[in-house]
Amino acid sequence: MAGNDPEHREEEEAPATAEDEDTGAQVAPIVRLEEVAVTTGEEEEDVLLELKSKLYRFDKDGNQWKERGTGTVKLLRHKETLKVRLVMRQAKTLKICANHLVLPSIRMQEHAGSDKSCVWHATDFSDGELKDEMFCIRFGSVENCKKFMEKVEEIAESQEEKEEKDGGGEATSAAGLLEKLTVKEAQSEEKPAEAASDKKEEEKPETEKKAE
Repeated sequence: MAGNDPEHREEEEAPATAEDEDTGAQVAPIVRLEEVAVTTGEEEEDVLLELKSKLYRFDKDGNQWKERGTGTVKLLRHKETLKVRLVMRQAKTLKICANHLVLPSIRMQEHAGSDKSCVWHATDFSDGELKDEMFCIRFGSVENCKKFMEKVEEIAESQEEKEEKDGGGEATSAAGLLEKLTVKEAQSEEKPAEAASDKKEEEKPETEKKAE
């Protein structure tokens, strides 16, 4: 049979041995790629908690929850200031979908529809400007959700104690800025009412004259 023929077997093995031969030739790469250092802005922070999750943001205009991204949520503590912030990036694009300080005022609440989810308000900076947002985050298990909520509440309490020792300070800077913006909006809304009352007072003497 042809399969048992030694000569036929040598002919089949010949190309393989030729490919395995080391000719000693060296091929230099056409393009040399240099290593690029990638910074995330998290180099000066320690990771306190890191969990996979899915984040939602409440759309006030549409009155509905909208998916913000799926990825890993982190609680990061700065090595010098000891401030803690919540950061979450989308898994594939690494785009930031949540970025805010864990302030003493933050309150975690269980989501009514799922024991794997929780809800909270925060002054977020993920879009490059401070915005008052309501977030909902969902985890793969009830245990991870409880772990996240307990850790955030623990950090909030420690930040409150630190703030009391420092007498306020920078910990409430984001909340203070939001409060100022709210006051300005309230004042601008009150102006028309004040103007209307002034007009009534101006018109009052004329009506009194007519009555006389």
